[in-house]
Amino acid sequence: MSMKPSKDISRLIEIMAALRDPDTGCPWDQQQTFATIAPYTIEEAYEVADAISRSDLPHLKDELGDLLLQVVYHSRMAEEQGAFAFGDVVEAVTSKMIRRHPHVFGTEAERAAGATPGFWDKVKAAEKNADESQSILSDVPVTLPALTRAIKLQNKAAKVGFDWPSLAPVFAKLEEEIGELRAEIEKNGDKPSADDPAIAEEFGDLLFVVTNVARHLKIDPETALRAANDKFTRRFRHIEQQLAAQGSSPAQSNLAEMDALWDEAKRAEKG
Repeated sequence: MSMKPSKDISRLIEIMAALRDPDTGCPWDQQQTFATIAPYTIEEAYEVADAISRSDLPHLKDELGDLLLQVVYHSRMAEEQGAFAFGDVVEAVTSKMIRRHPHVFGTEAERAAGATPGFWDKVKAAEKNADESQSILSDVPVTLPALTRAIKLQNKAAKVGFDWPSLAPVFAKLEEEIGELRAEIEKNGDKPSADDPAIAEEFGDLLFVVTNVARHLKIDPETALRAANDKFTRRFRHIEQQLAAQGSSPAQSNLAEMDALWDEAKRAEKG
């Protein structure tokens, strides 16, 4: 089958249908399921975020294409099962966007009223028509990255008043959690057990409060941690390069020497 690239989404849908064809398609694509493709969907979303963080627009174009492919892939598998097709996905999301933006697409009176405070949450609540016995936290997906889910859980609770009014009590709680973690570690002497559930629990509590600090500062913890990872990678790479220039390596060096090179990299970055 001959195929040519196109800017029309229908071509991508045709390509996916051809790849999934039970007789002439790609053996790998034929074997995939929602479950096997889901990890790739998550990975592609992260690669989009990575391209954005690096302000790499050419790469972003490619990564957005890969993410779009994931939507087409899942839609094709659903269509094969008679559940829905790509067009249904588009119709559903366009309907949702129109419904959730009455100040843009609504009646003349709705447009004149503008975006009133809290309108988005009110529209979503009306759509779900959730019963009162359901927790307001129920719609926060458990499959989200832990830091992202923590932020969303905290935001949900904050909207109904369960939140600290400022950073001061959050920092007090942070110090409290550090103390509780230290106390659990000290119970094990100089060799804390990695399998101790109490230590793991206290460490989790500490991370949750650190995430709350990020939320109060309006910082995305995932983005902040990725930046910290990148910084660590750059500085450690400097250590490796400088040691290599001396005919050495981190494994052949010592902490004092590597610390000095780390500080050197830090000073260079700060100008």
